[in-house]
Amino acid sequence: MKGVLGLLKRNGPAKDGEAPEDSLLFTTAFADQGVDQSALIPWEARANEVGAKRLSASRGSKLLQALWSRDKYMGRLSSEAVTRLEKFFEFAVVPPERDIIRQDEYGNFMIVLLTGTIAVDRIHPWGETLRLTEARPGDILGEMSLLDSGMRFSVCTSLTECEIALLSAEALDDMMSEDPALAASMIALLARRLSLRLRVVSARLSDRPN
Repeated sequence: MKGVLGLLKRNGPAKDGEAPEDSLLFTTAFADQGVDQSALIPWEARANEVGAKRLSASRGSKLLQALWSRDKYMGRLSSEAVTRLEKFFEFAVVPPERDIIRQDEYGNFMIVLLTGTIAVDRIHPWGETLRLTEARPGDILGEMSLLDSGMRFSVCTSLTECEIALLSAEALDDMMSEDPALAASMIALLARRLSLRLRVVSARLSDRPN
């Protein structure tokens, strides 16, 4: 999160009489962290690679609304706020047995699983693969790299056909420019969810026998 916090300090509120500038906080964050642009994997490239198909916004939005209304954290957003969020999301269908996110790559998007199951694995340097979890509808994946511009921590593979919602760095910047209050709420809730998940993963890794 250090990279994002540093950028936030540089991108403070506009001075009196100044028009707010378009946000480039997340779009440029990887470059600001020294990541070569050619190493960045955007969703468009991954979608082509895995054979993803576009999901209608009407179905994707309906699924997202239903799932987040029951979520402990995202449920704090009103239905009206989620409706405002939906314009910034893309929706897609991914076939089974596809790596949507790969460990140690740089990616500028996160996903919300709408239907299906995704395996989340951590591959150790000595070759052992540890199954961290199997994501279920409503789970969010990839938000850590979106927020801190770091490498992906794990590989996320579709076990079944999956319908997903995607939020890119560009879309998050658009949200910050067009609806900053909504963007602030979204980022705060993502950070809270992420903190809890990292605690769970850390505890699980520390419990593994040597």
